[in-house]
Amino acid sequence: MEFLKPLAFGAATLLATTGLAAAETNLRLSDVLPESNFMVENAQTFADAVAKATDGDVTITVSPAGSLGFKGPDQLAAVRDGLVDMADINISQQVGTNPLFGAEGVPFLVSSMEELKEYHKFLRPEFEKLFEQNNQKLLYMVPSPAQYVYLKKKVDDIGDFDGIPVRGADKNTVDIISSIGMDGVVMPWGELLPALASGRVEGVATSATSGVDGRFWEFLDYIYPTNHTWGSNAVTVNLDVWNALPAEDRTAIEKTAAELEPSFWEVSRESDIKSIKTMEAEGMTLVPLSDKLMSDIRDRAKPVQKEFFERVPAAKPIADAFTNAKTGK
Repeated sequence: MEFLKPLAFGAATLLATTGLAAAETNLRLSDVLPESNFMVENAQTFADAVAKATDGDVTITVSPAGSLGFKGPDQLAAVRDGLVDMADINISQQVGTNPLFGAEGVPFLVSSMEELKEYHKFLRPEFEKLFEQNNQKLLYMVPSPAQYVYLKKKVDDIGDFDGIPVRGADKNTVDIISSIGMDGVVMPWGELLPALASGRVEGVATSATSGVDGRFWEFLDYIYPTNHTWGSNAVTVNLDVWNALPAEDRTAIEKTAAELEPSFWEVSRESDIKSIKTMEAEGMTLVPLSDKLMSDIRDRAKPVQKEFFERVPAAKPIADAFTNAKTGK
């Protein structure tokens, strides 16, 4: 029989199937990243696992590359308002809704993916509350791998960064790179490549996987492992859609998300290594930063951390709890 057309991208579509007593629920998942990105591949792995775990009662259609018409900063509102059932959301891009969404981006608070897991023990419950306040349920979170700054020019000391227009995905990143001396510009992914081609920006602060997605070697020459901040994506589902699912399907989906999330973190780590190798093979140069330069970068970024906690006081006790646990206080 003819399948029913999804309703305005959202409102979980029921696909009646001849010969079956129950209808299949098809959920549309919006993703702004390209199909080759590991976040999209994770989402597809999750979708396949959900179909299996629910015996086909719930299927998820992953729509990458912004094909449903939403940009990164739109994703939270799109799920909240039921314009789409699910989304893979860059959390830090949602600071316009609540600045606490930027709490992973405090400069140099977290030094490794292992530390990020510890930080999430304190931060994730707060994110879950924020998503619930925006009419959605957090299913799983996956970090972007280590962060880099990509430039056309060779940098030897802190002054060499001055005045370079560099794109960041969110306010926190732009504040950090601006504090270092660059001219930070907040810009959605969909606008980045034209901006690089036109010269509107001459650098990017992002992960290695995004560097491959954007074929940065066509525009930029050097990769600097600043690891200045962290950020994660969250896959969420509209609460009205979620609550309409049978209890056994909700349980199966939650279990699937919990089981897959650790492996998704490993995919992120491996994607970082693989992506750096790809960019080097395409002619880009990875430039290790000297201890002196990294110390100068951290010193310049200290006011950004102080300003962040003044602007987002709710983040301070979370960061303090993490720091105290790390130091054994």
